[in-house]
Amino acid sequence: MKILVTGGTVFASRYTAEYFAARGDEVYVLNRGNRPQSEGVTLIKADRHALGDTLKSYSFDAVIDVCAYNETDIRDLLDGLGEFGCYIMVSSSAVYSETLQQPFNEGQTVGANSIWGDYGTNKIAAERALLERVPNAYIIRPPYLYGRMNNLYREAFVFECAEKNLPFYIPKDGKLPLQFFDIEDMCRFIEILLDKRPEQRVFNVGNPESVTVNGWIKRCYGILGKRPVFVYVDGAIPQRSYFPFYDYGYILDVSAMMELMPEVKPLDEGLRQSYEWFEENRELVARKPLLEFIANNL
Repeated sequence: MKILVTGGTVFASRYTAEYFAARGDEVYVLNRGNRPQSEGVTLIKADRHALGDTLKSYSFDAVIDVCAYNETDIRDLLDGLGEFGCYIMVSSSAVYSETLQQPFNEGQTVGANSIWGDYGTNKIAAERALLERVPNAYIIRPPYLYGRMNNLYREAFVFECAEKNLPFYIPKDGKLPLQFFDIEDMCRFIEILLDKRPEQRVFNVGNPESVTVNGWIKRCYGILGKRPVFVYVDGAIPQRSYFPFYDYGYILDVSAMMELMPEVKPLDEGLRQSYEWFEENRELVARKPLLEFIANNL
């Protein structure tokens, strides 16, 4: 297949481009050319907001839009595209209001989420803009993505704490549920959409089981053969000052995804792969001053 992947330089978009290139597809990436590019893909150097006729002569079997964050992102890309077949947008679980009954399912009405703010409402606008123009497009809504190439300071933060033999500071009682999805599984599901073309157009994706904060930290430390010592932190201290996730637990109903893809990567395996990547690519992780806050305030 001839596939266009938006972005292609960091985490989700880069992994997606390399995944389909390794599958043998003819992969093009659309970005401004400011960062190192993956091997095995063809760069189309352009800004999606100023495409002009750059893409008009191309015909793609599929567009995988990993970097659509708002309505303008969608409209500008669609205006610039030539012919294309299947369009798949990576959206977010942030489109569900926290007031909805959980687990969130694809049939619920999306709406503003006070935790995610503009990020969530902009994703809603992007979804709507896409379906207005391309009614047969696919939209996937992942929870927290993790795995190889993750440059966000999430599991990498926990790995660093484990490497330094530090105690781990846990928000409140550590029972907040977290739901993850390995980046490879996301690409596997996109591959299934391209191959099977199901009638359903919007899918929640993610691991069918959540894990508590306590459990997630234990698993991350366990990858290094260590056991964490927990220090529980009062809720009065802003959680994002010392911990990589918001004080917000939610669960997605991923039963529709599981019908098409019954098996997902075990969390321990995904974390092991993530740590192996982190060991070789530490400089690519966008660190936040969490350890500094802990050292100075906790």
